[in-house]
Amino acid sequence: MQLEGNVAVITGAGSGIGKEIALAFAREGARVAACDIDVDGAQAVVDDMTALGAEAMAVTMDVTDESAVNAGVDAVADHFGRIDTMVSNAGIQIVHPIEDFPYADFRKLVAIHLDGSFLLTKACVKHMYPQKSGALIYMGSVHSHEASALKSAYVAAKHGILGLSRVMAKEGARHGVRANTICPGFVRTPLVEKQIPEQARDLGICEQEVVDRVMLGETVDQEFTTMADVAAVAVFLAGFPSNALTGQSIVPSHGWHMA
Repeated sequence: MQLEGNVAVITGAGSGIGKEIALAFAREGARVAACDIDVDGAQAVVDDMTALGAEAMAVTMDVTDESAVNAGVDAVADHFGRIDTMVSNAGIQIVHPIEDFPYADFRKLVAIHLDGSFLLTKACVKHMYPQKSGALIYMGSVHSHEASALKSAYVAAKHGILGLSRVMAKEGARHGVRANTICPGFVRTPLVEKQIPEQARDLGICEQEVVDRVMLGETVDQEFTTMADVAAVAVFLAGFPSNALTGQSIVPSHGWHMA
C-alpha cells in the first residue's frame, strides 16, 4: 500500500471530494483525520474508513478559526504521533456577477478557501518541519489558471492558493516538505450541481447549455472529472518518494487546461 503509516489531515472530508480522498488514503494504508465543520459527516466517513480496517479520527474544524485549526491539528499529532500529509480541501461556491456580488459573500468564500489553506499550512508545518518531511497538498481548480464569468471570489481564491503552494515549496524545501496543488476541472459534486441552475439564471441560458458549453465546452471529450480521478492524484502526491515533485500544479481536467 502506497501510504502505509502515513498520517493525513484532510479538511472538508465529510462529503464530496474530501470524503473520496479520505477513503482513498485509508485504502492505501494511511491513518486519516477527517476534518469538517460538519462533525456528523466527518464521523460517518471515519466509520467508513474504520470498516476498511484503517485507523481514523473525526475532527470538528472551522478552517477560518485559527484556534480551532491549531487545536484540531495538534489533537491529530497527539493521537497519531506525527503528521505526514495535509490536504487542504474545504471549500464552498458562490456565484454572482460582480456588480451583484455581496461583499460579505466574497469575503466568506475567500476566507474558507484561502485563509483556511493558510491557517492549516501554518498549523501542520509546525509538526512537519521538526521531522524533516511532509507533503502539503492544496485543492486548487482549473480556475487557479483560467477565469470564468460569475466567479470573481472563487477564481481569486484559487489563484491565491496556487501562489501559497508555490511559496511553501520554496519555504518548505530545507525542511524536506514539498507542496503541490491539484487543479481539477468540473467534478459533478453537490457543489457543482448547485451551480448549474444558478449559472443558467445569471447567464440567461438553459441548464444543459451550462453543462455542455460552460462546464465542459473546453474539455477534449465533454466529460466531467470524477472524484476518483482527484483522489488518485492526491494519493500519488502524498506517496511521491522524493522532493523532486514540488511547487507543481497537476490539472486533471480532461484537457480543459493544459499546463
